[in-house]
Amino acid sequence: MTKRKIILNLATSLDCFIEWTNWEYDWCFTDQDYGFKDFIESIDTIFMWKKSYELFKTDVESNFPWKKIIVFSTTLQDDSVEIIRENIREYINKLKSEEWKNIWMFGWAKLSESLMKLELIDEIQMAIHPLILWGWTPLFHTSEKRIELELIENTDYSSWMVILRYDIKY
Repeated sequence: MTKRKIILNLATSLDCFIEWTNWEYDWCFTDQDYGFKDFIESIDTIFMWKKSYELFKTDVESNFPWKKIIVFSTTLQDDSVEIIRENIREYINKLKSEEWKNIWMFGWAKLSESLMKLELIDEIQMAIHPLILWGWTPLFHTSEKRIELELIENTDYSSWMVILRYDIKY
């Protein structure tokens, strides 16, 4: 049995910012697939933070109606989605023990950081876009702990974008 993984898959600028002012992501390349179709086929669940869910609910539900969406929030009231409010580590470990496809940790730096500090994210897939945003939301903030990564794969494209896949070694 292959262990189910939580994969942080996101786009970043060369200076490691994941969004620009007002959560804009219009700088992300969409001129080709960039392996996204294969990635989407490898998952069956999407983790989202409340703000991401509110911003992208319509897009996610219309583009991935067959995926289970789980939102992390203490305040969201929405009967159409599963909401995790507490016991995060226990809930995620139970999910990871099930025999299903992988789980996509959909962006949002603070939730990704929290799950990494709990040692729950297994892989990082970064689509590094060849541009500099000069600030807004950084991919990572600060931590007292160093995390080692092992490169699994790197793919470059004609647009000069690079996708890096790393296993996380806690």
